[in-house]
Amino acid sequence: MDTQPAPFIPPAPKPRTTPPSTLEMIRIVYRNPLELWGEQTYNEPWISAKGAGGPLVIANDPGLIRHVLVDNAKNYKMATVRQKILRPILRDGLLTAEGEVWKRSRKAMAPVFTPRHIFGFAQPMLKRTREFVTRYEDGGTSDIAHDMTLLTYDILAETLFSGEIAGEPGSFASQIDRLFETMGRVDPLDLLRAPDWLPRLTRIRGRKTMAYFRKIVTDTVKMREEKFRRDPDGVPQDFLTLLLKAEGPDGLTRSEVEDNIITFIGAGHETTARALGWTLYCLAESPWERDRVEQEIDAVLAREPDPTKWLDAMPFTRAAFDEALRLYPPAPSINREPIVPEMWGDLYIPKHAAVLVMPWVVHRHRKLWDRPDAFLPERFHPGNREKIDRFQYLPFGAGPRVCIGASFAMQEAIIALAIMLSRFRFDTTSETKPWPVQKLTTQPQGGLPMRVTPRAL
Repeated sequence: MDTQPAPFIPPAPKPRTTPPSTLEMIRIVYRNPLELWGEQTYNEPWISAKGAGGPLVIANDPGLIRHVLVDNAKNYKMATVRQKILRPILRDGLLTAEGEVWKRSRKAMAPVFTPRHIFGFAQPMLKRTREFVTRYEDGGTSDIAHDMTLLTYDILAETLFSGEIAGEPGSFASQIDRLFETMGRVDPLDLLRAPDWLPRLTRIRGRKTMAYFRKIVTDTVKMREEKFRRDPDGVPQDFLTLLLKAEGPDGLTRSEVEDNIITFIGAGHETTARALGWTLYCLAESPWERDRVEQEIDAVLAREPDPTKWLDAMPFTRAAFDEALRLYPPAPSINREPIVPEMWGDLYIPKHAAVLVMPWVVHRHRKLWDRPDAFLPERFHPGNREKIDRFQYLPFGAGPRVCIGASFAMQEAIIALAIMLSRFRFDTTSETKPWPVQKLTTQPQGGLPMRVTPRAL
């Protein structure tokens, strides 16, 4: 007799059954875009409609997604609305740059994210995680969402910046929350494609926070340049040094260097932090899955001291993380806009249409997944993961603009989960009632208060 418990159904907005009015839609998009989508969105291969800001195409079919992001990627630029949200924060950083600026930045950063370099980051990742988890030794309750922001910031600082980022981590975490709460939201005027000269309340509210991050970047660059002057041979060959060396007439401008630093400081750690928090939450609500992951971690750590081997050696741990990424993709929406109109099969995609490839929707699509709303890591177990279409699972995007740090993030996540779950158990409490909200990333509104207790091994 099968005694497998019913799978955990994590919290998520129920698909709408009636379309919202224009005013209601603007309110929902500002408050939480994840609550906007209706039943049709989760069932159809694509939807073509007239939106508040013009033509709208929602792409769910893996073939259509591949067409937009890979096969005809040259015809698609980042959507205007998305640029209006991100450019005030990141300017010409890798996430928002287009054309030649994007090519220069991608080329300059590629050497940092080769497998050899990423393996070299494993020991610093391990060291920082071990230091971080000492805070849990006496047990107690902690907001794991906040903690993971601190942990991934520590790892980012240690690996890409050799521990030399100006600013204080605790203040940084609260300022990140503030930045995403203000400038990270869709402004109603942008949604309506209002003229740029009309002031946006979201940007006005976020100016002070944006100035804080710009100062961190300026101070970080000054610290490194001073080190260059004092001891050129002793400068660490990290991400920051590589960017500064790429500066010049045929490379990056100083403003592009600074924009890419703020992209990685501000967004580079945030996505992994959110995914780690959601993973620990889903495992706590699925103790049978957590038991399997803990047993795997204990066995691997007992025989394999090299953290570069853990990702391949821990398929159940990786599967739990992948499933959390499916249910709560850190980047829930990929927005594109065609440069010239085109046809894809019977679908006409007009010029300037907002083309939405939404991992949040695709990952929960009724025609693509069995029991799409359930936490079922077995989808990603060996033998099952190979059956998943490359373009129905998009936690890191796809195509030329696929996340450059995907391998970095996967290694970081498995190392962090291995150390945390080998030493501590994370349980939900009566106060753990997260609600997924889209503010650039998929964040748990209300945080993730969890009880942490040392494991008796």
